[in-house]
Amino acid sequence: MVGRTTSESVECPKVKTLVPYAHVASIERSIEFYQHLGFTVDSSHAAPDGRPVWALLECGDAKLMLAAASGPIAAVEQAVLFYLYADRVESIRRHLLSRGVRDGGTFVGSGDAMSTKYTAYEVSRPFYMPHGELRVHDPDGFVLLIGQLEDEASSSPSNTR
Repeated sequence: MVGRTTSESVECPKVKTLVPYAHVASIERSIEFYQHLGFTVDSSHAAPDGRPVWALLECGDAKLMLAAASGPIAAVEQAVLFYLYADRVESIRRHLLSRGVRDGGTFVGSGDAMSTKYTAYEVSRPFYMPHGELRVHDPDGFVLLIGQLEDEASSSPSNTR
């Protein structure tokens, strides 16, 4: 039973951080994609033949580990998505499109997984993220939802509080 305690139970130390770990088809291509979102390579490891097989990416407090997949990536079978927070999601979308990420228009459903890789969709405004949420699919089809917590005026660098 979850949350059950007994007089014999020992208190568990709390987890301090969580870092998503994704298997990808190409470490290099994934690094390039995530660099468009401001991530940099903190550390990496290569196989004896020089081929990159693992990388830790960072952007502020956000971290992502990438590992070379041992088989094909089936985007439609991914049961995880990455939720990020950022300012100015409309600007992020324009930036991604200017870097060659495909324009997916309005997201209307999962569609063909192969055609949705490396795609940015129009910013939506669901009830839980009224200032905007950007849906992006990375080169392997992993879904990134990027939410904007404040309206653009209050998150603008020129705004003083």
